[in-house]
Amino acid sequence: MVSIKNVAGRKLRVDLALIHYPVCNRNREIIGSAVTNLDLHDIARLGRTFGIDRYYLVTPFADQQRLVREILDHWQTGYGSCYNVHRKEALSIVRLCDDMAALYEEVTAKWRQRPTILATSAADPESVLGYDEVRARIFDGEPILLLFGTGWGMAPELLAEVDGLLPPLKGPGDYNHLSVRSAAAIILDRLLGER
Repeated sequence: MVSIKNVAGRKLRVDLALIHYPVCNRNREIIGSAVTNLDLHDIARLGRTFGIDRYYLVTPFADQQRLVREILDHWQTGYGSCYNVHRKEALSIVRLCDDMAALYEEVTAKWRQRPTILATSAADPESVLGYDEVRARIFDGEPILLLFGTGWGMAPELLAEVDGLLPPLKGPGDYNHLSVRSAAAIILDRLLGER
């Protein structure tokens, strides 16, 4: 496997988490969203392309975890592992977490230090870290955990706990409702893409 490295030759220490709970619905109520096959596959492929170390799915729901395990088993040990080895490789970075505490604990243990936790939001946050600043931190070797929400965005209490927010993605019009797969692709290219 080829890994993306910083200028000192070390592997980049960047993880991505797709949050399915706690997130909001359109009425700003706290809910748990469903895992989708597309998000699982496409974000894993995206993560592998840009050198993400791990792609975490955060859901406390047993049925959703079972679905993820069935999909992973098919592509990693079942028929899919022989049918499409590229998919097998991409999905090798996927991990499940029951909740945010488990996610933070696992990533902190892996890097042997707490990562800088950054969230994404389609809303206009008051305080943001620019993409160039975060990119510089990544290539200086700082461990970074990027949080992406599902539904209508991450719960406010989750956003209140992060170290910073990335700027929202905006087009020239007033429509602003990208799929999480699209948003993740744009953001990872800004942070990790070749310049």
